[in-house]
Amino acid sequence: MTQPKTVLFICKHNAGRSQLGAHLLGHVGDERLIATSAGISPAETINPAIAESLHELGIDTSAATPRAVTTDDLEAADVVVLMKPNLPLPGAVRGDLVEWSFPDPSNWEADGVRELRDAIDAKVRGLAARIVS
Repeated sequence: MTQPKTVLFICKHNAGRSQLGAHLLGHVGDERLIATSAGISPAETINPAIAESLHELGIDTSAATPRAVTTDDLEAADVVVLMKPNLPLPGAVRGDLVEWSFPDPSNWEADGVRELRDAIDAKVRGLAARIVS
């Protein structure tokens, strides 16, 4: 069996978009993929609307804590997904770099987040299929 591929999702605060990406990839359930996330300037907690939208899918976010991206993260990841293009990173990306553009949901309610969650889910599933094929 080959080593699992690590996918690192990055957004500004690691409270919304990158949390969605990592949790949704983890939800895909493919043991060939390891999902992680980080932020440029981490918030104190995950966005409650994001957590609620993930809970609707049966995804537990109780252990989710925003954290800062490190150079070690960038070196360890096989794929780095920027949830907003051109984020300033603390070092070079060793693996593949993917840049997506999703709006910042920091002030959104749960109803608005569902559409974002579903759009990110579609992208994540496409990425997972590409990585493991």
